[in-house]
Formats: sequence, C-alpha cells, structure tokens
Amino acid sequence: MILQQIQLSDFRNYTNTQADFSTGVTAIVGSNGQGKTNLTEALAYLSTMKSFRGVPTEAMIRTGTHTAFIRARVLHDDGREILIEAKLTNQGRNQVLINGTKLPKTRDLLGMVRTTVFSPDDLELVKGSPHLRRDFLDDSLVALANKNDVLRLEVDRIVRQRNAVLKQSGGRLNNAVASMLDLWDEKFSDLGTQLGKARTELVAKLSPFIIHAYEELAQQPSDISINYSPEWLKIGLAKCLVESRTEDLRRVVTTVGPHRDDFEIFINNLPARTHASQGEQRTMALALRLALHRFISQSVGEIPILILDDVLSELDPNRAKALLNHFPVGQVLITTASELPVEAHITKRVLIKAGAIISSPESDAKTK
Repeated sequence: MILQQIQLSDFRNYTNTQADFSTGVTAIVGSNGQGKTNLTEALAYLSTMKSFRGVPTEAMIRTGTHTAFIRARVLHDDGREILIEAKLTNQGRNQVLINGTKLPKTRDLLGMVRTTVFSPDDLELVKGSPHLRRDFLDDSLVALANKNDVLRLEVDRIVRQRNAVLKQSGGRLNNAVASMLDLWDEKFSDLGTQLGKARTELVAKLSPFIIHAYEELAQQPSDISINYSPEWLKIGLAKCLVESRTEDLRRVVTTVGPHRDDFEIFINNLPARTHASQGEQRTMALALRLALHRFISQSVGEIPILILDDVLSELDPNRAKALLNHFPVGQVLITTASELPVEAHITKRVLIKAGAIISSPESDAKTK
C-alpha cells in the first residue's frame, strides 16, 4: 500500500496544503512545532477514524474554523487506486467518501488505508496503565478484521449497561436487579469470552514477531516472553460473574472480564513494566509496533504504511542504526527535526515550516 498524495484543509495548523509521496522512505523534516506530526496524524486518522494522539475530533480542526478536510490518494498492492475524503466537524457529524461515494458507516473505512504508527507516547505501552495494552490488542484485532470492531464495541456497551444496573441497585439485590444482571451476564459471558479467546490467539501468533523485532533492535539474543492468560477465561466468565456479584454490587462496578485484563511483557524473566531500563522499554515499545506491522502484512496480504514519528530521538545511536538497517518492506514515513543518516536510505524529502510544505524535491532526497 502506497500513499501517493495527501491534501489538508483546516487540519491542525494547516490552512491548505498538499504533499506528494513515493515508494520507499520519505523523511518529513522540520523544526519542532511546525506540523510534522500533524501531517502523519491526518494519514493515520484515515486508517482508524481516530487520532493516535488520543485527542477528540475538535482538537484536529484548525482554531477558528468548524470543519477540516483530509483527502488522500492511495494505491493498493493489487493495483486499485482510491481517493479517500474525510470531513471532520466540531458537531461530530464526520463523513467519509471513497471515490466520491459516501460510506454508510465510518467503520466501513477500516481496511481502506492501513497504517502502523510509532510515536514517543508508545513508551506507555510498556510502562503505562493496563488499558493501553488492552487497546493495543483490540486495535490489532480490528486491523485484522472489521468484525472485531463490532465485537469490541458490543462488549463495551454490555459492560456499561451492566454497570448502570449495578449503580441503580444502590448495592441492594432484589428480584428485579437479579433478573437484569442475569440478562446482561448471559450476553457478557458469550461476547466477553469471544473477545478473550481472540486476544489469546493474537498474543500466541504475535509473540514470535515481537521477539524477532526486539532482538533485531537490541542486536543480541534476548529472553522475551508475552503472557495473556486471564483467570476468568480459564474458569469461565459465566461462573466468575456469579461469584463476583456480591462484590460487584458492593462496588457498583463490574470487577471481572476482558475490560479489566492486562498482558504482561517479560525481559530476562522480569516484568518490563517495572524492571526494564528506559532503553529496554523504548526498544520493546518499538518492537511491539514493528511486530504488529509485519504480522498484519503477512495476515492480510498487504503491507501497511509505516509511520515513525520522531522515533530516532527516542533511541540510542546503536539501536537507531539497527532500526534504519531493518526497515520493513513497503512505504515508510519518518518525521525528524534534523537530517537523517545515510543508513535511512531516504528516497524523498518533505520539508515543513509553519503548517506549510515548502519543498519536497526528489533531487533533495539524499541526506547529508
């Protein structure tokens, strides 16, 4: 998959701009605060319909305006060329067109553009809260198949409904509350188990890719293991919900299920979240993204666009060089505040200043 061109109107600090891209590695160069990450955020938005920076839609619309537009031309590996047009509004009535045809649901866009994004915030994947690692697994499942987005959203809805019943109960169990909990427990047990099993299968398949990516970056054999084995999945969610009902009523919240899970990462038999060095954590975070990139490429038969946002500033020189020497096949967009070393093998250079692309000459592709 190749991004050929992107146009932005009133997106972040861009009033109206256009950038052309080519195969290989494109360096997006500019000083801090000029709009490098904004450009890659726009492309990634077309892949997931959300910002990889975790902000609401209105934050992506230029200050003083009410609507932003993203237009991108993408060439698929099978030769299909598509034009994607997204309209973002402060009112939340976002629209997407594919080759001029409006999509009935924005979810139908999933798979039209595939991206893998690494940003400095990904360090939190390793050292941060469990919900970030849950989101990593679920976002990965959605990238593999649209049906997983429906499953994730339905599980979230059921948990909210069950929590509402618990809150309305005031901590007291009567026949009406018991009947409602029985109803939601049955639904939750079914779909929650499906999600737990999908995560388990994903971790099993993804783990070898993670180990390989980490060892590439670390440039040495490493003892890496990934563990996702929630107790409720072993016992059965239906049984666990019955056993936890008293506690759930006391706390007026659902205390067991896939919405409470975590997956553990071990480096040299020690938990990476608490025992790994900052360098090891950063390397693992990047390894998670690279592993997913390669796994999705293999699974769906199409290589996503790899976006590396300010990645080299987060790595020591040896690991930065290892990354540059092991770029995966496909299109790579890498943002940087300074020139990249020759190991990056840059094929195109896009220079950004104050929310405008001021040059992107092919002849200026080689770094100094």
